[in-house]
Amino acid sequence: MKHFKYSVSLMMVLALVLVFIGCSKPPEVEQKAAKAAMDAAVTAGADKYAAADLVAAKKVWDAAEAQVKDKKYKEAKQAYIDAKAGFEKAAGAVEAGKKAVTDEATAAVAAMEEAWKGVEAAAKKVEKKMKAQKDAWAADAKAFGDNLKAAKEMIAADAAAAKAKAGELKAVIDKWEAAIKELAAPPAKVEDKTKAKK
Repeated sequence: MKHFKYSVSLMMVLALVLVFIGCSKPPEVEQKAAKAAMDAAVTAGADKYAAADLVAAKKVWDAAEAQVKDKKYKEAKQAYIDAKAGFEKAAGAVEAGKKAVTDEATAAVAAMEEAWKGVEAAAKKVEKKMKAQKDAWAADAKAFGDNLKAAKEMIAADAAAAKAKAGELKAVIDKWEAAIKELAAPPAKVEDKTKAKK
């Protein structure tokens, strides 16, 4: 009889444990909080200015989603809490990232402006030899000036785009530096035909 009572008690405990495990619910509150933090981070610009932090937080989010599918709700709850903290960190890093990109864009645009002044000075020295390229030079010089002005104006609104625009200007500078260098080079010497015969 004693064994029967213990067996029944043990079965009751196991049944309650199974019911508790079976009734365990997904961590919806934590999931919603993490989702809201993710949306806020993306809206703040974390994808541009704090990409590393955002990617790390998304990995934790993905792990939490996988844990929910596997019904590992306790682990998923903690993962959502960690993901939320990661998204908040990414959102907080946006301002520092914006400042860094703005500083880089400002420096890049200033460097392109200085480099172009050097190209213009070199072009003046070989101006007489540039007759064939005169129209192309004038068109590129005007386009460069317009694009440089646009890049300067973009810095405040979208520093990443301004930095990319400065990168595009580098190709024009490289093109004209090479062309001017070629024009400035002394003409190749033609060997005397009499020396070549000896």
